[in-house]
Amino acid sequence: MNELDVSKPLSVSELKRMAVQMRKDILYMIHAAQAGHPGGSLSATDIVTALYFRLMRIDPANPQWEDRDRFILSKGHACPVWYAALANRGYYDRAHLATLRKLESILQGHADMKKTPGVDMTVGSLGQGICAGVGMALAARVNQKDYHVWVVIGDGEMQEGSVWEAAMSAAKWKLDNLTVILDLNRIQNDDFVEKIMPLGQVKEKWQAFGWKTICLDGHDMQQVVGALEEARTIKGIPTILIADTIKGKGVSFMENVPLWHGTAPNDEQYAQALAEVESAMEVAA
Repeated sequence: MNELDVSKPLSVSELKRMAVQMRKDILYMIHAAQAGHPGGSLSATDIVTALYFRLMRIDPANPQWEDRDRFILSKGHACPVWYAALANRGYYDRAHLATLRKLESILQGHADMKKTPGVDMTVGSLGQGICAGVGMALAARVNQKDYHVWVVIGDGEMQEGSVWEAAMSAAKWKLDNLTVILDLNRIQNDDFVEKIMPLGQVKEKWQAFGWKTICLDGHDMQQVVGALEEARTIKGIPTILIADTIKGKGVSFMENVPLWHGTAPNDEQYAQALAEVESAMEVAA
């Protein structure tokens, strides 16, 4: 990946290649730690790749730049995808990826804004990231800043009441500088979302709460980039991108299997997973 100049926005074809590298990094971290959440990290990879390498206004050399866009991974257990993005974007040395979940590591099991450069909000308790995002978007308005706030949530996370309190607040204050991306992979910790607590008509619910809704294929990079760029143009209303995704995307035996929500691959599984993801590199190239 050294040939990609990540200091400038990547093209769609370059983003596809970076997404492959991100998936390799996710697998590497979780296998090394023998703990973590591969399924939801892999489902969100294309979205996070497009944000960090195309859409967001950020400066890795100045993580606290006050005019930067803000990003929150509200589904915080999927932080390996966040850590991979930050490492590849240049916030810290890639050597840290080998230390996921280890004592004294800057890469804890859930991202900590006091430990990890580039993390704007500590995450872990589901439903709280979107609430913080509303606060950041309001702060931008009060402080007359033009940064955008991006929040990725999970569909299992939508069972939290705080998500809907935040949704009401964002609509009331017409926070058009806030975009939520729903990683709709249909699986949560124990089983399929439909079995645990059905969500019903997701698009219609968000529309009823006063949000602009955009539906897309969360693994079609052209659609992902187009939807994110459109979201930045919406005025007078918050926007949610409803991204249809696959849990464990890119690894055949992980795709759509609830077990891989929070299970680390053994050596044999890691080798197979890595081979499958690396084969996608040839297609992306």
